Amino acid sequence: MKNIELLNPYTMGTIELKNRIVMAPMTRSRAIGNIPNDLMAEYYEQRAAAGLIVTEGTSPSPNGLGYSRIPGIFSEAQVEGWKKTTKAVHSRGGKIFVQLMHTGRIGHRANMPGDAVILAPSALKPTGQVWTDAQGLQDYPVPTAMMIGEIRRAQQEYVAAAVHAREAEFDGVELHGANGYLLEQFLSPASNQRNDQYGGSVENRCRFLLELMRGAAEAIGKERVGVRLSPYGVASDMPHYPEIDSTYKHLAEQVNRIGISYVHIVDHSSMGAPIVPVEIKEAIRERFKGTIILSGGYTKERAETELRGGLADLIAFGRPFINNPDLVERFVHGWPLSQELDMTTFYTPGDKGYTDYPMYAQQALEMV
Repeated sequence: MKNIELLNPYTMGTIELKNRIVMAPMTRSRAIGNIPNDLMAEYYEQRAAAGLIVTEGTSPSPNGLGYSRIPGIFSEAQVEGWKKTTKAVHSRGGKIFVQLMHTGRIGHRANMPGDAVILAPSALKPTGQVWTDAQGLQDYPVPTAMMIGEIRRAQQEYVAAAVHAREAEFDGVELHGANGYLLEQFLSPASNQRNDQYGGSVENRCRFLLELMRGAAEAIGKERVGVRLSPYGVASDMPHYPEIDSTYKHLAEQVNRIGISYVHIVDHSSMGAPIVPVEIKEAIRERFKGTIILSGGYTKERAETELRGGLADLIAFGRPFINNPDLVERFVHGWPLSQELDMTTFYTPGDKGYTDYPMYAQQALEMV
């Protein structure tokens, strides 16, 4: 039988993974009151055969709760809620990182606590709308440009969230520097038009992310920190700009100096976004010596090609894990993947379209 690279164990720094399959972070909006719950623990436990799970975006601050029903990890109740998930995943031999996602300017006050503020590098209103449970679809508002004190506070919130993640027994944290959220808002000159040490040059625009990354690495250990990046991505009103390549090459070099565990590169071209050129993936691979995770519309066959070619060390699967909670087992046994996927339940509360997708073995048994 041909060796399947995806199913081989992998050592990520000091963390032993049972295979090279990652469950990609996916917002699912089931955290009522922004507190992780039993339903979420069941969802992640169902998928714990993955070598590594990266959770949905989880805010380090009340100011980062821009979407409806997304979880946080800044309060004691949230830490206790997340312990249900980490315990469930670990009971099945899985490893799990929490993705720290501050929405920045991508959000609405109707989704946030009363004293929260929509912050961004610059007071630039993004195009588009966001769903709110209270008011339906709403235009994005003009965010408040962050003063230096607010920048320091936000960085401290990220570091505190990393510490809280370890208290909740996560194996590590992924800093969400992709998809147009706060960290990428600092990286891009389209959303960052500051004229201080956090804006202007490539080095200045990368400063916010790199400073908080160093803080998180010092707080919980660099081997327990990863980062997600989306070069050439356009999500959340992130247009392309001339310095894209130089930005991500500089970032990869500096991240390598810090020595964190992994860089996770996302490519949303399978969902209609521009293709991320292979050249920039190769440039990051050349400059960063840790683990590289690639995600974006992968099939089992394409994942094998990337692993054998050396472009990636791990492959992340997103949507296939939604309707195939037993995705790893299906790969192991060569079982077909379910094609039944209800997109109307991606972000709705409750178990429908969340924990009720059947396992293949269960379906086969019912058909006998």
